[in-house]
Amino acid sequence: QENQDDEKIKFELLKVVEEATDNLIDMRKAEGEKIAEDLNKRLDIIQEKINELDKFSTGLIEEYVVKLEKRIKEILKTEDVDKSRLAQEVVIYADKCSIEEEITRLKSHIFQFRNLITSNNEEPKGKKIDFLIQEMNRETNTIGSKANNLEIVNGVIEIKTQLEDIREQVQNIE
Repeated sequence: QENQDDEKIKFELLKVVEEATDNLIDMRKAEGEKIAEDLNKRLDIIQEKINELDKFSTGLIEEYVVKLEKRIKEILKTEDVDKSRLAQEVVIYADKCSIEEEITRLKSHIFQFRNLITSNNEEPKGKKIDFLIQEMNRETNTIGSKANNLEIVNGVIEIKTQLEDIREQVQNIE
């Protein structure tokens, strides 16, 4: 009788533990889906800002040409400007202020990030996501340091704000 009671207790205990484990797994999946949804929304905002920055950056060189030509005319007090020298200066400036490479890398990081949070493999993703956030921050900082435009600076601030919110959210991911 005692052996039978032990078996019954063992069976009931295993049933309760299995049910609790299943509930925990379901809860974690639901939480993961909500976190993924939140991260995707934030990535959408970042992607939108990146696209805006890209549009602003295309006009920077043209603006610079006009400013530089005006400045040279002021300094020289003449209408004669060495166009080839001006072109050289513009090329040098364009290299220094171009954010195209950073934007391309940011878009790549967002793509990788989305793949990580939507992949079905069971391996831990937190460290990889944390690394991507670090890289996205680095690219965003570089854009900010190259920016000579208020709209770009404001976009960088918005991206950094979203990245910080993502970093906080990622702390909940294994």
